[in-house]
Amino acid sequence: MREKTKEPVKKSNSSPGVRKSPSKIENSNNTIKVNGHTLKLSNQDKVYWPKEKITKGQVLEYYNGISKYILPYLKNRPQSLKRNPNGITDKGFYHKDAGDAAPDWVQRIALYSESTNKDINYILCNDKATLLYLNNLGCIEINPWNSRVTHLDHPDYLVIDIDPSDKNSFDEVIDTALVLKEILDRAEVASYCKTSGATGLHVYVPLGSAYDYHQARSFAELLATLAQEQLPQTTTLERSLSKRKNRIYIDYMQNSRGQTLSSVYSLRPVPGASVSTPLEWKEVKRGLRPSQFNIQTLPRRLDKVGDLFNKVLKEKSNLQRALQRLGVD
Repeated sequence: MREKTKEPVKKSNSSPGVRKSPSKIENSNNTIKVNGHTLKLSNQDKVYWPKEKITKGQVLEYYNGISKYILPYLKNRPQSLKRNPNGITDKGFYHKDAGDAAPDWVQRIALYSESTNKDINYILCNDKATLLYLNNLGCIEINPWNSRVTHLDHPDYLVIDIDPSDKNSFDEVIDTALVLKEILDRAEVASYCKTSGATGLHVYVPLGSAYDYHQARSFAELLATLAQEQLPQTTTLERSLSKRKNRIYIDYMQNSRGQTLSSVYSLRPVPGASVSTPLEWKEVKRGLRPSQFNIQTLPRRLDKVGDLFNKVLKEKSNLQRALQRLGVD
């Protein structure tokens, strides 16, 4: 889907508010004040994770508490809304258009969609109030674009999605990530790893918006090809599920305009309420389990280690030099 900007970002006149308690939402008559805005909450006692007995209200409290960590990765990025208003036992649904129901203080950008032949008003999650508004819609996970509205055709990073089949072990996923790390080290390119929050891992390369999506995807395809050549028995570049033959899909196709992945620090609507969590490379070793990082443990981890992913938004790789070091013309 090719989309074109039709109008500038809608500006908000509000300034960030300060809460005495960063993690506990105090509401009166099912409304809260955030960033100077009044947000009406609904069904806070609804159980989203039946086995774990985790409620919608706890999801809002999680995002309220970690908002300062996740918002830098969301600001000025169009959001693809994945909604699970009935919890994780329901597949949920995607939608992109903010629609008329969104409060007027929610910033958005209109992009023309060739596939639907109409403008889509994408929400921009630029403050805590908007984040909690999305959570209240049933957005357990948050899915931003790789690029910002200031340079929609130039992503801030590229990402390789290491996506296992049901037959692969997580140790095999880890092996794949480490092979990608070795290739990127050889290219003298910085790389950062996070759990997907489900069964895989994501490897990011910061680009500093220096390259367009085509260039980012081409480099990602090279990385995926080199890794797959080293792990032919356990990995594949086949996108079709029927052709993967129980192998790990090294997905470089996420590097296209409008494609989205779950954000770092995003909850996932999967058993255990796991969170997409940044890792130090020394942690990426056999025995690691993504279930270690969840709605209960992630806030404590952030208090201890801080934001391990911030260089993804600050650094810039030189892909031309990287290609030379890898011996590619």
